[in-house]
Amino acid sequence: MSQHHIAILADGSMSPKAWYQNIQALPSFVADAAQAATVEELDALWHQLLEFKSRRNSFLGRSLLKPAVPKGLYLWGGVGRGKTFLMDAFYASLPYRRKRRIHFHNFMAEIHREMKLLEHENDPLIALADRIAASTRLLCLDEFHVNDIADAMILARLMEAIFARGVVLITTSNYAPDGLYPHGLQRQNFLPAIALLQRELKVLQVEGGNDYRQRIATREPLFLVADDADGIVANEARLHDLFERIAAGTQLNEQHIEVHGRRVPVKKISHTAVWFDFDELCGGIHAQQDYLAIAHRFPTIFLSHIPRLSAAQTAEARRFTWLIDVLYDNHVRLIASSAVPPEKIDAEGAMPAEFSRTVSRLSEMQTQHYLLLQHCSRSVRLGADGVE
Repeated sequence: MSQHHIAILADGSMSPKAWYQNIQALPSFVADAAQAATVEELDALWHQLLEFKSRRNSFLGRSLLKPAVPKGLYLWGGVGRGKTFLMDAFYASLPYRRKRRIHFHNFMAEIHREMKLLEHENDPLIALADRIAASTRLLCLDEFHVNDIADAMILARLMEAIFARGVVLITTSNYAPDGLYPHGLQRQNFLPAIALLQRELKVLQVEGGNDYRQRIATREPLFLVADDADGIVANEARLHDLFERIAAGTQLNEQHIEVHGRRVPVKKISHTAVWFDFDELCGGIHAQQDYLAIAHRFPTIFLSHIPRLSAAQTAEARRFTWLIDVLYDNHVRLIASSAVPPEKIDAEGAMPAEFSRTVSRLSEMQTQHYLLLQHCSRSVRLGADGVE
């Protein structure tokens, strides 16, 4: 099924089921039972949220008979199954003003920033939950996962607090709730949060036989592969030519960029593009927040000399998966050179659970459709900005 350029009306006239029925008429539509079942659940929630809004805005709803908040959804399954596609269609069709669609990386970066700003409060996390609930009825989180003990502890309390304040959550993940943070430090302390997700959200597996990102046939030659000296030199020249064309005479005379107080060396830089070596960007001590800052600033990123990672290079593999996730969600164009094709970068299994998503996204990021997307910087705005 073609998953792009589908008109979605956000005036309440088109439910998720009606939208899905419309796209079945497209010549490129491919029937998918798992997606159809998920659409049924999304459609039910869509109607529940409209009824909830109507009742809440009625006289009795405002005073005596407050309606129950609908239960959200947890959509999980393998990469490329359409989870994000379906969630985004639901989000676009729901006629709410108090709604947010956020990638998990961006969400956690904003949470950490807001916690620092609220450190004068008796309980910064509860104050943050109050702010989220004041501005957001529906929160859509893409690519929910946990790989850090600090994030795990924050999420456990924050989710409990926002659920108690009536926030409806829809989230996508590659993992079932029981599979979150599987071998993490002090995982037992995160088990109540897993139980909370299972209690407060309806858990749906979106599984099927098609990776829709891999099915897109049109490719742009922007991921260059060579494993010998001549090929590496040729690819470096190709990247140089591409950078010159994209920069179009706007190159800057700078040898590094500043990211959260640290200098990161660059090979070339302009106002709209920057070129890094793999070792500079995925080695060292870079965190997800660093990649967010870079993705927000540059619509195009060049990355050269991606190696075939060894089993001992878990840190580099993890940073590379973070980088690709962040670039993908912010529609950053990636032009890269590598010693091996994407599916062989982590052939020795440094990050086997995460890398299938990375390979799938690298494939989509080379398509013509992706390259035409407008660069964006998705973030959470936690201040109140209106009512439903």
